[in-house]
Amino acid sequence: MMVVIGYDVSTKTASGKKRLKKVAETCLNYGIRAQNSVFECVVNPAEWELLKNELFSIYDSDEDSLRFYLLGANWQRRLERYGKEKNLNIDDLLIL
Repeated sequence: MMVVIGYDVSTKTASGKKRLKKVAETCLNYGIRAQNSVFECVVNPAEWELLKNELFSIYDSDEDSLRFYLLGANWQRRLERYGKEKNLNIDDLLIL
């Protein structure tokens, strides 16, 4: 299933800057960066629970916000992209 994750992490303090980095790194472990604070992640249900729990353990509910958009298994029909894309599509082949 496709999950789009958006976040806003307060960076007024050093700990906020650290949280911002950790949230981004965690999201990168499961998907690709679509925009600065938006990630597209294709995960199975077990991976989704792990990802969500990791993010909940990082963010500060008094300072930060997380948004999850669950597009499901047929996400290709629900996602439209326009304009300049500097990122890979989530289903592109990666050669390391």
